[in-house]
Amino acid sequence: MIEGLLLVDKPENISSFGVVSRVRGCLKASLDVKKLKVGHSGTLDPAATGLLVLAIGAYTKRIPELLLKDKVYSVTMKLGQTSSTGDKEGELSAILDTQPTKDQIIAALKKFEGEINQIPPIYSAIKIDGRRAYDLAREGKEVIMKPRKATIFGNSFKTYAYPFVTFESHVGSGTYIRTLVEDIGKELGCGAYMSDLRRTQIGDFSITDAMVLDALSYSKISQSLISLER
Repeated sequence: MIEGLLLVDKPENISSFGVVSRVRGCLKASLDVKKLKVGHSGTLDPAATGLLVLAIGAYTKRIPELLLKDKVYSVTMKLGQTSSTGDKEGELSAILDTQPTKDQIIAALKKFEGEINQIPPIYSAIKIDGRRAYDLAREGKEVIMKPRKATIFGNSFKTYAYPFVTFESHVGSGTYIRTLVEDIGKELGCGAYMSDLRRTQIGDFSITDAMVLDALSYSKISQSLISLER
């Protein structure tokens, strides 16, 4: 039976579960089996792209371990507006004219390093009384999120051409980049939302080693599997 870890570059407009489903379906059809365990080690929103580490077969037992690994993201945030969901999928606010300087942006990025408190977005997969927060939010119900500790190892400024800022963020598990961007926008006094997100690293696994989903086939998967000593 096939087993191992598979690195996939998730494209935009597909859920992490959708990637898992496509890989599982491809393998089940090729192997002619009815059941095959496939899981992933950390959700990416449909609008986000980048690295997913999939566990296949007996390697699904490693998922709790993989979930704890730190992650690196390439982030683009748009200044001057906020979003009801923290990203470009939500309802956008009116535009504010405040334009921070590059130095102010760099200072704000540095302020949100180390161990910080975050209030997770209401449009998240966190369970509240057995239900996903995003389901409750979509039903118009009040969702109260409790602050959580998050560790940010570093935020590295890349580019600034108002209203867009790009930076790289190296974070511990459980960190919400949407919340980080919103907090930076508040610090700058102009508001911000995450307009683009790409995950480039999970622990020692890099996006440069990931397979493209369009190239999905049994032979490609079997050649790309990472076998680790369990």
